[in-house]
Amino acid sequence: MISGLCSFRESRVLWVCTGVLGLTLAVAVLSMTVGAVTLSVADVFNALGGGKNEFIVMQYRGPRVVVAMLAGGSLAVAGVFLQGALRNPLASPDVVGVTKWAGLGAFLVSVSTPPSWAVWAIPIGVIVGSLSGCLMLFAIGRLLAGGIAGFALAGVALGLFAHALVQYVMVLFPSRADQSMVWLAGSVYGSTSSDVIALSCWVIACLPLIFVGTKHLDAGGFSNETLISIGLSPTLLRGGLVVVSVLLCAGSVASVGSIGFLGLLAPHAARLLVGSRPAALVTTSALLGALILTTADLLGRIVALPNEIPAGIVAAVIGGPYLIFLLFREAKSD
Repeated sequence: MISGLCSFRESRVLWVCTGVLGLTLAVAVLSMTVGAVTLSVADVFNALGGGKNEFIVMQYRGPRVVVAMLAGGSLAVAGVFLQGALRNPLASPDVVGVTKWAGLGAFLVSVSTPPSWAVWAIPIGVIVGSLSGCLMLFAIGRLLAGGIAGFALAGVALGLFAHALVQYVMVLFPSRADQSMVWLAGSVYGSTSSDVIALSCWVIACLPLIFVGTKHLDAGGFSNETLISIGLSPTLLRGGLVVVSVLLCAGSVASVGSIGFLGLLAPHAARLLVGSRPAALVTTSALLGALILTTADLLGRIVALPNEIPAGIVAAVIGGPYLIFLLFREAKSD
């Protein structure tokens, strides 16, 4: 009976992942049909094979879609690890302010260094900003010793503070204000092949850490006393999960800016679909994150033609009400 149940779960995970991947690829193809020059689905496939519109698809629309998929998957996995490390279902990089602090770090670096340094300086700024946001959140959480809702509100407050700092820097450097909009709203507009290569290399470099983090994800739900009793260091375990989350978040923010609520939506949806087993949860969350961000980008491009709404705003419109729903649900369960 147990083996049959395990087989059923594995089959369900396989079907869910296959279905989500298929939907993601379908949305990706549809995204490549939208633009100043409207293409048909047949035109897109023809271009992917080296046909007439190869330059449009491969140089402009294709990289945008791939970056959206990679960034969405990374933010979703970052949300899973952060929730596991903090034992908090609302602890995603966007809700607790990590992405806002990452955006602040990127913007501060962009206005204080020469443009030629951007390739290496902005990723460093993103990582430093992310870690700063996490450290402050931990410090406030220990001082307040609040519940789930209090922790989430502290993160929202830190995110708003980072947003205010960005606005202040924009006043000091008005000539750089346009550059800040990417970090504030979140958008995959203007993604290039170089962005695809950079983000792909970052994700590949993080894969060993993701595998290790997934292996220890279940242990993150134990109390500190239980972890010590089984020979694990709570500080190393939770700190390691947070570091992986920050690294994944940093790569995504450096590429597409601050995308709101994606790290919250994807893990919760994945738990509803496949449960909480680490390997299934991480894999499904990554695929759902790619689907959500790709869909948000497509919707942002078609709902206000000929204008374009950044994908981060579309994701926030969906994720904001869902966060309020979760807060009400947690408040009733306390």
